[in-house]
Amino acid sequence: MIIQTEFVDLPTPTGTMRTYIYRPQAEGKYPAIIYYSEIFQQTAPIARSAAIMAGHGFVVLVPEVFHELNPIGTVLGYDDEGKDKGNADKFAKPLESHDSDTQAMIEFLAQQSYCTGKVGSMGVCIGGHLAYRAAINPNILAASCLYATDIHSSTLPSDAGNDSLSRTKDIQGELLMVWGKQDPHVPNEGRFKVHHNLIDSGANFSWHEFNAAHAFMRDEGLDRYDAALAMQVYQMSVELFNRKLKV
Repeated sequence: MIIQTEFVDLPTPTGTMRTYIYRPQAEGKYPAIIYYSEIFQQTAPIARSAAIMAGHGFVVLVPEVFHELNPIGTVLGYDDEGKDKGNADKFAKPLESHDSDTQAMIEFLAQQSYCTGKVGSMGVCIGGHLAYRAAINPNILAASCLYATDIHSSTLPSDAGNDSLSRTKDIQGELLMVWGKQDPHVPNEGRFKVHHNLIDSGANFSWHEFNAAHAFMRDEGLDRYDAALAMQVYQMSVELFNRKLKV
C-alpha cells in the first residue's frame, strides 16, 4: 500500500507537540496506531518502522515524546551525547504529561475524515512503555509493547500510585508484550515482575521472549539488529491491530 506523510503541531496541556503522520494514499477510512519512539525521538529507523505499519493500512502518528524539553524537530543521535540527553528527558517528564499527550492525539484522530476512530498503540524501548501506558486510556483497543523499559522499576516520575505497573489493572485493550532475553535494561527479574503483574491484574495479553538484544528492531547499528526477528514482530503487531482495529 502506497503511503503519504505529513505532520501536525498539536496543542497539549504542556505545549505544542510536533506529530508526524504516515497514512495510506488511497481514499478511505483507516484505523490508527500511535507509535511512540525511543528516547531519541523520530530518528530514521523510527520513521521507517512507522512507514512499514502505515503500509499495512493504518494511520500512524509518531509524536515527539519529549516535546516540552526540546525545540520542535529535535532528533537525538545514537551516541553518548544523544543517549545522555534522552535519558535525562525520560526522567524529567512525568507520566501524567504522556497521558495528556495521548489524549490530544486521540482527540485529533477523532476529527480526521481518514480515520475510523479506532486506535491502538505501539512503541519501542521507552516507547514500548508509553504504548503500555497509553493502553490505560480506554480508547486504546490494543498495544504492541516492544522491549518496554522502566515499567518494572517504576522509576519514571508520576504521582503516588500512578506508575504504570500500578495502573495495569486499568488496561482494557489487548497487549502484545515482546522482550529480548539479552536486554540489560529489563533483566529476568524485571520481566518476571511485569508478567506476574499482568496475570494478577487479569489483563488480556500475549507474552514473547526472544534471544535478542535491546533495540533488536532498530535497523541502524548492526550489532543489535535482527532482521528476521524484526519481520516476525512486525507480522505479530499487524495481526494484533488487524484483529482489534479492523472489525
